[in-house]
Amino acid sequence: MASGKGFSPLTTHVLNTGDGAPAARMALSLHRLDPRLTIWSLVTVANTNEDGRCPGLITSEAFTPGMYKLRFETGQYWESLGQSSFYPYAEIVFTVSDGDQRLHVPLLMSRYSYSTYRGS
Repeated sequence: MASGKGFSPLTTHVLNTGDGAPAARMALSLHRLDPRLTIWSLVTVANTNEDGRCPGLITSEAFTPGMYKLRFETGQYWESLGQSSFYPYAEIVFTVSDGDQRLHVPLLMSRYSYSTYRGS
């Protein structure tokens, strides 16, 4: 499990583009695919901070090559604002080919859409 301290080679930032604000206090989880069993293993759970960021997702030692996914609990987030949304969650699946690289995976979202890209 990742610790909230120190350097994390994987970062994320969630922006509520509908309101033009960071998505604070959004629950999310990080998973890694077990290639032998073809099942997702939970790495960590966390919440975004007031700036919509989530530091400390995974340690550099645990960040090994493989397939990962970030699951963002978008429905719960919108409900906490007293609003409904079309997507109950958003999952971003990505491949890590070099565990020494640094990856930034942002989520830009509104109540009826979302997008992502590989940041730096």
